[in-house]
Amino acid sequence: MERIEAGEKIEADDWMPDEYRMALIKLISMHAISEIMGALPEKEWVPKAPTIHRKLGIMAKVQDEMGHGQLLLRVAEDLMKPYGKTRENIMEDLFSGKLKFHNVFHMEAPTWADAGIIAWLVDGAAIITQTNMLNASYGPYSRALHRICAEEVFHAQHGESIVLALAEGSKQQREMLQDALIRWWPSLLMFFGPKSAATTGSSKQDITIKYKIRTKTNEELRQDFLTKYVPRIRSLGLTIPDETLRYDEENKKWIYKEPDWNEFKKIIKNQGPKSMERLTLRRIAYDNNRWVREALQ
Repeated sequence: MERIEAGEKIEADDWMPDEYRMALIKLISMHAISEIMGALPEKEWVPKAPTIHRKLGIMAKVQDEMGHGQLLLRVAEDLMKPYGKTRENIMEDLFSGKLKFHNVFHMEAPTWADAGIIAWLVDGAAIITQTNMLNASYGPYSRALHRICAEEVFHAQHGESIVLALAEGSKQQREMLQDALIRWWPSLLMFFGPKSAATTGSSKQDITIKYKIRTKTNEELRQDFLTKYVPRIRSLGLTIPDETLRYDEENKKWIYKEPDWNEFKKIIKNQGPKSMERLTLRRIAYDNNRWVREALQ
């Protein structure tokens, strides 16, 4: 703790308490798997992108997300070595339901506007979360995040480009964009997690702040997201599906309608609209490529 308080980085071969190591393994494993699973909703739009320019853009983004996942799996794998575990165990935990992936990536992406909203707002939310951990006390994760965040900025710009094109397009395109925003808004609020451990029975938020893996709470990150994106969304003439949403000048915070946290719990237990379909796709890819892993061993 003295080293962390002094701003030193903890490295993979340093001694660390089990609580710290396990907090890192859970966080980084979930982050790694979410990068991989998060590429799947957009992967669905690679063959259906409206132009060759858009196809190249979304293909590059999918490739980047998979690369982020592989980079983070390496970081997690180093932490798991004392327990005799590898990335194989991470994938097995995903398929068994023991390891969760991010709530937003269980959702449907039925239109091209969804691809835009994902890249602009979901990746925007990810940037807010990840930049909060750029100076994480664990060195390998901090360094990986510097690379990942640099690429995520391009992803958000790619999404903004799609959203602007639709917002400036035909009546049908603007309606499609509005429908996608309505569909994704609850997931975007859920993105940062519940305000307190009492909602989920988890103290993960407190532990990561204690060890300076991150500095802000879930609610502080959600407030940052609303401050950054609500004016931008409204400037496009889009309606946010929350009649209670307003900025409280006196308390300097956004007032919003709470999402359904019971629904959140169901989604992260793989009971979301596309949970099983995406897990099946990942499992098939994992099984089909087993021979490569065996040959390398």
